[in-house]
Amino acid sequence: MGNNVSHDITVNPRSVIVISSLSIAYFVLSYFVVGFKGDQVVFVLAANVLFYLSGRTRKFLMAYLTFVVYWILFDYMKAFPNYNYNVVHMADLYNAEKHLFGIHTGGTILTPNEYLKLHCTAFLDVMSGLFYLCWIPVPFGFGIYLFIKNRQQCLHFLISFVVINILGFIIYYTYPAAPPWYIQDYGYVLHKDMHEGIAGLARFDNYFHVNIFRSIYTKGSNVFAAMPSLHSAYPIVVFYYAVKNRMKVASVVFGIVTAGIWFGAVYTSHHYVLDVLAGILCATAGIALFNLLKAKWGWFARFITNYENLIKK
Repeated sequence: MGNNVSHDITVNPRSVIVISSLSIAYFVLSYFVVGFKGDQVVFVLAANVLFYLSGRTRKFLMAYLTFVVYWILFDYMKAFPNYNYNVVHMADLYNAEKHLFGIHTGGTILTPNEYLKLHCTAFLDVMSGLFYLCWIPVPFGFGIYLFIKNRQQCLHFLISFVVINILGFIIYYTYPAAPPWYIQDYGYVLHKDMHEGIAGLARFDNYFHVNIFRSIYTKGSNVFAAMPSLHSAYPIVVFYYAVKNRMKVASVVFGIVTAGIWFGAVYTSHHYVLDVLAGILCATAGIALFNLLKAKWGWFARFITNYENLIKK
């Protein structure tokens, strides 16, 4: 398939059967894997609306199939908790954090999380919460912008995003790790089948008298998935593609958002500094892996080219 060939995605009997079959299969599989939820209905309705609305929205759906993969993998992780496959790391990670980044105060050594928890302020609570709310909307919105401006870069961005997530998920199962808030609340005792904790983000909800983070974290897939911090990884891929596309103002904004999320992850006791560093390495490795595969593996390069042709204007 040549680089200048574009193929329209049309609504015909075959494509209708495919989208309908996939929708039904997703409902059935989800029911048996994680149970039926309203989010699944919204997800499938959105996909079908995009498919039937217009040629442009169908191409948008095709581009965002990478996000679909992310959504399904993340949701289905609930059915396969990582603590069933490897030992959950608690004391060793906590002690490593204290050894490497411990803060000496009052005759004792505190982790950065513990120190910041003792010195929290309303300003930092609000700022950290606002930055933390950016972790999905920013990459999702940036992908939409790239779809409008440069679909090739949009596709590269979205695939890099999924590669980073896959690397993160592999580490989750290889190295299950308790987050700082869990150690603060439960010590080193393993409690299975519990919701993710809201930790320091509760102060944001309390300040504005809302339940934003409480509602988000009740849907979390796994408490023991703190290493690496994908919250810290996501803004890096956004920043990278903003810089790559010479978006000067956006690069500055995304750089600030990235630093804000890193700080918020530690400040709210959702992640150790070590988790953040692992997230940075995960993002860097994911971007590098995508670029390497595209440059060195012929079949992967051809797949990307065909995919680009499919969503071209």
